[in-house]
Amino acid sequence: MKYIDEFRDGELARGLAAAIGAAVQPGREYAFMEFCGGHTHAISRYGVTDLLPASVRMVHGPGCPVCVLPIGRIDMAIELALKHRAILCSYGDCLRVPASDGLSLLKAKSQGGDIRMIYSAADALNIARENPTREVVFFAIGFETTTPPTAVVIKQAAQAGLKNFSVLCCHVLTPAAMHCILASSEVHLDGFVGPAHVSTVIGSRPYEVFAAQHGKPVVIAGFEPLDVMQAILMLIRQVNDGRSEVENEFTRAVTRAGNLKAQALVDAIFELRPSFEWRGLGSIAKSALALRHEYGSFDAEQRFHLEYRIVPDHKGCECGEILRGVKEPRACKLFGTVCTPENPVGSCMVSSEGACAAHYSFGRYRSTP
Repeated sequence: MKYIDEFRDGELARGLAAAIGAAVQPGREYAFMEFCGGHTHAISRYGVTDLLPASVRMVHGPGCPVCVLPIGRIDMAIELALKHRAILCSYGDCLRVPASDGLSLLKAKSQGGDIRMIYSAADALNIARENPTREVVFFAIGFETTTPPTAVVIKQAAQAGLKNFSVLCCHVLTPAAMHCILASSEVHLDGFVGPAHVSTVIGSRPYEVFAAQHGKPVVIAGFEPLDVMQAILMLIRQVNDGRSEVENEFTRAVTRAGNLKAQALVDAIFELRPSFEWRGLGSIAKSALALRHEYGSFDAEQRFHLEYRIVPDHKGCECGEILRGVKEPRACKLFGTVCTPENPVGSCMVSSEGACAAHYSFGRYRSTP
């Protein structure tokens, strides 16, 4: 199958592993952050770390949109369903994220909340059309990848004059989190494996600041194992040469400019929030989106007078440190015992892009002494 099988070829992987081994310089350590949760899962699923020299360390980043969503935002969604009796439409990954008072969206559903799992923003809009006497709220989360579909349904709702549809907007921005990671200096990084899907929308240009101002190379990579290995090799060569550039391994889908039509649509519907809280990273200025004033009637926070409340994570959960790259999943004392995909304590074990779920599902933790 084109663009799948050829990027999972074992013989090519062995060749790339040999090239990486030959490229590393004796006595030198390399640390690269794979920002995207999709990359984390690819690395764990295909055992990419087993093919890397000991001197090359992959660091998990805050690239899972469900994982970085703070408890207070989940609480707002639950409030919409239980207190305001709205039909709440959510992607499946959000349903089991632990919230306040032992609740989650799934548990709120068992208490009578009308919470429905959807597969697309369009599903939420259709539910609003089918239930004209009910308030329908779309719990919109995600990075730049899922923002254009949300913009589309808001525009369509406005054009159709739908009065019962609104959006709880929790869309966040990738470059802002990368800036936050570098500014903290908690973890040493030599470069980034840039996200794939996000970059198809925003292009490679937004990462140029990390190379120019921070001296950190970025290589945008696809999600297949050979994509990731090639990106690692490209990063090692940049580090060895003393270069800091933005390179694009994922040329089959990403351009420098990105998807201009999608960008224009997002800019027409959304504006930057002054600040937004991320799980593990705290409040980051201009790191998320809100609806523009002209679309304020579709903003669930305004319509239902919702107030955001900061809620601390579970005391034993290390999700925050894992999202910042300070710790690995297996360093959490709850990992694989109290906290499992069947009984998650933190969001990193829930999401299909979460680092803890990747390590647990694909057995990387079993090699721990």
